[in-house]
Amino acid sequence: MPSANASASGPSRDVPPRIHQLLHAPTDDEYLDQLINVINDAQSTGHQYDLVEQLRHVSQEREQEIERLCNSNHQDFVASVNQLLKVRKGTVTLTEEILELNESIQNSTQRVVEHKKALVDSRDVRQNIDEATQALRLCLEVLGLANKVSELLRTKRHYAALRTLDELQNVHLKEVVQFDVADLVQQSVPSMKGKVKEAVWSDLTTWLYRVRENSQLLGQVAFDQTELRRRRQKEREEHLRAFKLNSAIELVLDEREEFDVLNNENITIDFTPFFECLHIHEAMGEREEFKTRYTDTRRQQKELLVPSSITIHDDDTSPINQLLEGIAGFAIVERATVMKAGGFRTAADVDELWRSLSKKAIKAIHPAIESVKNFETLLKVKNVVAGFIQTMDSWGYAIDVWDKFLLDLFYQYLGLLKREFTLKFRQHVDGDDYGDMPVQSRANYEEICNDAWVFNQLENQPNQSTTAFPRTFPFSKMYYLCCKDIREFLNKYHYFSDGYFTHQSVIDNELKKSIDELLQTQVCDSLTAVLLSRRSTLGQIARILINFSYFTSACQNLEYILSADRPELSVTLAATSRFLSEQKTAEKRVFEVVNEKIDDLVGNAQYDFTKSGRGGTSGVSEYMREATNFFDHIVNTALAILPKEISGLLYFDAVGHLAKCIIGLMMDNDVTAITKDAVEDVWVDVEHLCSVAGKIKEEHQWDLGPFLEELLQTVELMRSGNGDEFYEVAKGNKKYARVNRENGPVLLEKIYQGEQMAIRKQQAMPEEKKSAGVAALARTGLAGLAKYSGRS
Repeated sequence: MPSANASASGPSRDVPPRIHQLLHAPTDDEYLDQLINVINDAQSTGHQYDLVEQLRHVSQEREQEIERLCNSNHQDFVASVNQLLKVRKGTVTLTEEILELNESIQNSTQRVVEHKKALVDSRDVRQNIDEATQALRLCLEVLGLANKVSELLRTKRHYAALRTLDELQNVHLKEVVQFDVADLVQQSVPSMKGKVKEAVWSDLTTWLYRVRENSQLLGQVAFDQTELRRRRQKEREEHLRAFKLNSAIELVLDEREEFDVLNNENITIDFTPFFECLHIHEAMGEREEFKTRYTDTRRQQKELLVPSSITIHDDDTSPINQLLEGIAGFAIVERATVMKAGGFRTAADVDELWRSLSKKAIKAIHPAIESVKNFETLLKVKNVVAGFIQTMDSWGYAIDVWDKFLLDLFYQYLGLLKREFTLKFRQHVDGDDYGDMPVQSRANYEEICNDAWVFNQLENQPNQSTTAFPRTFPFSKMYYLCCKDIREFLNKYHYFSDGYFTHQSVIDNELKKSIDELLQTQVCDSLTAVLLSRRSTLGQIARILINFSYFTSACQNLEYILSADRPELSVTLAATSRFLSEQKTAEKRVFEVVNEKIDDLVGNAQYDFTKSGRGGTSGVSEYMREATNFFDHIVNTALAILPKEISGLLYFDAVGHLAKCIIGLMMDNDVTAITKDAVEDVWVDVEHLCSVAGKIKEEHQWDLGPFLEELLQTVELMRSGNGDEFYEVAKGNKKYARVNRENGPVLLEKIYQGEQMAIRKQQAMPEEKKSAGVAALARTGLAGLAKYSGRS
């Protein structure tokens, strides 16, 4: 059977090693295991006959080997043969068993194959089920995450929703990319991201609306904190109070007082919605789009923040308060956004928004304050604006435009203030009675002294006991009221600069100009008009002169006060020199009024210069009595309130003027002759005038002699009628030194003509009447001369 040989010869070269290994198995169990494997392999490959041939070949080889061994030792050979027979028998038995085992294995292998095929089929089904289950699980996870996004959006967890979408898109969708559901979900991801963006923007819009609604409250809290800082600064030591609010020193000193304007018991501004929206847009790569959208929204809110117009009713500044509080809150949130979200918005963007907001606010406020007619209301507005400026300055905003607004507000405040005090000064001047100002108590006295700057003047006044009340001040009531108003004017000026005002030099300059203007136009001009009025009495003029004197001193005190505010400058008020000049005018006016009165009285003199007989017997002339009574009156009234040096000069000038007027009566061109009897009448009046002058000298220590010497010597010359003594230099200078060298000859000539007239009349009279007249004239002249010499 060649085919059998061929097939046996083929694998016989491969199987023997395994048969060799089988025969050399160390144990029976291993031998059986290997035998089963060899038979199973031969059965499965269809080489069972080859295996039998190989075993037979092995058996033959063993027999040959046994035969070789037996040839050398028969007994051993027989034993070996027996043993071999036994082995052969065992081999036959074993072969049968192998064949049976082979058949059994074949049957078992067929079953195993069938089971294995069934197992493989079940494994494929299981794998398909597992794969389907896994795919379903992944799809469910994808759908679950998609649904979770909606749930997170519903619960306002926007960032978690965005992260879920990212996880869904970058992780889970890749796992189910082979399924249609992946395409569907992938197509819905942009829409879901848009929902996240719109949801977070909706929350931000709600937050911005609430922030805008709370802007006024935030501004109010910021204003209150600024006011608290201002009070703390005022309560510090004097050398620290000099530092302004928001200065480096003040900020360091205030560091210990921790207060968060954005987070306190009154208000809390939570920036979480803003940061969440910003973070989500950054995660979506839309930071610039969000920045633009946010900026536009805030710009729109800015437009809504400031109304087109503001109205102030009944001096109620609350509309301005509310507006500035709202602006402050808005600006604080903007600055906080820059500080908290670095790089999102630049400081330049916020500053530009601030400048636009400031200009619009000022444009709305201006018409409202222009209609205000009460400076107290403007002061309230200034205080609100000053607090607003200091608050905004602490947040790093430029405040120059608001400083300019305060300056405009100051000029309006100044105009109303000047109008108010112009009316007051005018009322004081027009309503003054130019009488003494009474004071009833020491407290009232000290108050007036303090307000009217009169301590030094009153302390130097004679007969002014500090304990005697009631008493009077030398000035009229209008002076005190004006001084009181000047102090109030100063205080109201400084009220405006109190707290915050960067234009202090403007206030100082305008204060000087305003005080000068009020004092000159409303006080000095008004008093001067009264002074120059023809209806003014001597008492009014004297009181105005006193007022001018006190106003001059008050202006000097004002100069000192104004210079104390600015030590580097020396303040000089034009009103000082103006009052001093008008004081001189008042002095002249007093002299003019007195002299006019004297002129009127002398104009009523009724001398009969052609009188003949009974010279000097008619007594003192009526005009002379009125003149001396007038002197007594002004000494006790008008002159009593004037300074002693002025009243003395006034009295001296009045007496001297009366003396000149009397001489002028005799020098009148219409008087061509004066009789000795007429001279005696004049002498009686002169003697009376000298008598009054003597009394005044005793009471007031005013020596009026020098002012009467010309009149006395002139009348004495006329009484003597001796021209030789007058013309002789030595005697004339000794006896008639004060007689005017031009008047003397004229009067002597008139005396001569009077004597000639008397002679002519005497020649026409009886002899005894002539002698009596001459004797009486001589006695009267000698008595008058002796009386005046005794007083001198």
